[in-house]
Amino acid sequence: MKKYHVAVVGATGAVGTEMLKILEERDFPIESLRLFAHESEAGKKVTFRGTEFTVEKVEEDNIKGIDIAFFAAGPVSKTLAPVFAKNGAVVIDNGSSFRLDPTVPLVVPEINPEDVDWHKGIVANPNCATIIMCVPLKPIYDYAGVERIIVSTYQAASGAGVKGIMELEEQVRCYAENKPIPEPKAFTYQIAFNAIPHIDVFMEQDYTKEEWKMYHETRKIFHDNNLKITTTTVRIPVMRSHCESVLIETKKRETPDEVRELLSKAPGVKVFDDPSNNIYPTPIATQGQDIIYVGRIRKDTSSENGIWLWTCGDQIRKGAATNAIQIGEVLIERGLLDK
Repeated sequence: MKKYHVAVVGATGAVGTEMLKILEERDFPIESLRLFAHESEAGKKVTFRGTEFTVEKVEEDNIKGIDIAFFAAGPVSKTLAPVFAKNGAVVIDNGSSFRLDPTVPLVVPEINPEDVDWHKGIVANPNCATIIMCVPLKPIYDYAGVERIIVSTYQAASGAGVKGIMELEEQVRCYAENKPIPEPKAFTYQIAFNAIPHIDVFMEQDYTKEEWKMYHETRKIFHDNNLKITTTTVRIPVMRSHCESVLIETKKRETPDEVRELLSKAPGVKVFDDPSNNIYPTPIATQGQDIIYVGRIRKDTSSENGIWLWTCGDQIRKGAATNAIQIGEVLIERGLLDK
């Protein structure tokens, strides 16, 4: 198999670190590897496949000769990704800068891998909550059609980055030691032992940016601007893995058993659904995995064609890093790195 010149930008952050782990786990065909991060991280040593690499600061004259660049760099992707693309790399960006750009494909490999064919140097990775909903939505959408989706998300503290993890840990520790809990910094309110229905900034109609992301991204991924979606996104005090309560109203009526059968055959999905034996997905059960768990599959009692799902997935892996690496694999399979 041909090997490629690979870069990871934002290599020292939570998602970048996970990308390196997954590149190794999936035996991605790497000829050479370059690691980039903020100048404050330049010079740091990172071990990959038993070899030590030095983290570099990004400079335009030192990024030539790269075939594929995995970005976990946040807002700076807006300016850096086009520079890498101009120098010949295909960029897979985990940030939000390009997701709704009509000239940039937004890809979940289990749903729309063919969209990579029309990339112009950049492919966008969707929001983590969007991915965790859309992977199990795909087989239902294809079989029965979808009229409307009502989703409430329950998102881990680590979705806010390292600062979110540290704040939750500190608050729990202070509570356990009977010490005053410090004023929150990463979240609007205390996250420990709480639930905060506020992720990102509030926007039009009093929906948050995170809620609008799910709305617009789902429509783009499915190429369906008639899809009705409404969302509520909630931050909860768990460390890792997001959960979502999803009501799907289909065009064709489906029974819960039919949905279980569809999902049991779907790529990237594990049906984990036996309520009589207390079997259903939880954040702890899904950490460190690349599949979306689905349970609590049941008919909606308020509508003829409604089906409820409870989905859980590791938002750092399938919700971010793994999906990006899978896009890279799709590019290779479709011969798009060899042009």
